[in-house]
Amino acid sequence: METPDLFDFDDPELDEPAPPQRSAPDRQPMTHPRPGGSIWSMGGRIAWVAGLVLMLSSFMGWYVGASVEGPTLAVTGWHTGTIGKIVFFLGALVVLLAILREAGIELPPSVPESLVTIGIGALATVLVLIRVISIPDTFAGTSGRGIGLWIALLAAICVIAAGLLQAGEDL
Repeated sequence: METPDLFDFDDPELDEPAPPQRSAPDRQPMTHPRPGGSIWSMGGRIAWVAGLVLMLSSFMGWYVGASVEGPTLAVTGWHTGTIGKIVFFLGALVVLLAILREAGIELPPSVPESLVTIGIGALATVLVLIRVISIPDTFAGTSGRGIGLWIALLAAICVIAAGLLQAGEDL
């Protein structure tokens, strides 16, 4: 009996394709699903919280100052005129967008929600900055800026940041 040569490459049995070997199933790394439209995504969470704070800041003291004869005066953002009221409604709009998104109602694809959020935040920031720079003449006795004005400015900037985070989540 003849022993097979281990290095004989002319053997016809070697010309046949090898049967497919079972490999381990392709395993993809475990990722946590990131719900794009969920309020619990980072951008959405920051947006509705910042919108709520922006709304509430309209009822905080934007200008403070000592009265000549009595206690310290404070003027809320709502009483500073149209700008204070617009800031309130811009914050309400951000919260409304979050509620609608959670209810399953989305904006058309041609109008990305992140862009709307950034626009609302930019408008609110400009309006609050106007009130930071220019104190209305009717409140001349209250020359100091109150904590509510700074909270409104921070909340408006956070709305912009939330919109940017939402844009990053959409990519």
